[in-house]
Amino acid sequence: MIQVSHVSKTYVQGEREISALSNVSFHIEKGEFLSIMGPSGSGKSTLLNLIGGLDQPTSGQIFLDGSALHGISDDELTLIRRKKVGFVFQFFNLLPILTAEENVGLPLLLDGVPFSQIRDKAVRILESVGLGSRIGHRPEQLSGGEMQRVAIARALITDPAVLLADEPTGNLDSHISEDILGLLKNLNQAGQTIVMVTHDNKAAGFGKRIIKFKDGGITEDISLSGSTE
Repeated sequence: MIQVSHVSKTYVQGEREISALSNVSFHIEKGEFLSIMGPSGSGKSTLLNLIGGLDQPTSGQIFLDGSALHGISDDELTLIRRKKVGFVFQFFNLLPILTAEENVGLPLLLDGVPFSQIRDKAVRILESVGLGSRIGHRPEQLSGGEMQRVAIARALITDPAVLLADEPTGNLDSHISEDILGLLKNLNQAGQTIVMVTHDNKAAGFGKRIIKFKDGGITEDISLSGSTE
């Protein structure tokens, strides 16, 4: 489903070259819930950006759901990203002037789909993440956990091949974090492929597999016999 093959990523800062990833290879099966862990600067967020089509590798190959994410134009990369990837970020990134249902429908609105054709699906997804009573509320009227649920619903509106979550509980307290992680686990059990970057061992345990990074390379690849309840 996702194939990362001998991927390296180097950034140039002035006269220096900084290696963020070095010859990384692994495979993610459809329906997996993979947690990526590592200290700051280990390369985990760089990897997530590459899998999500936000950047391309300096060398190596990445395939997502049959589509190459390397050696293609920015326009081609943008199209794949819109159709096949859902993003969930630490700080929600909701537009304050839009209601929950409007924020959820935004990716399809940007593709030119009229909101009248989006609303029913947006409401249905909000109901599925426990926000059926909050569809008309703006972000300022929602709690942190509710805003993250809206963000997850927005990521799901395009029926993405993979859901990428970058520290999705990093801005939430421990109780609300468990609710969000439980929601991601339920989505995975329903068949959604999820790749999550986290620094939290407990959060990582909600997945089915953990890959640990250090200095741009994989140090451990662990399959979990059971996920956190």
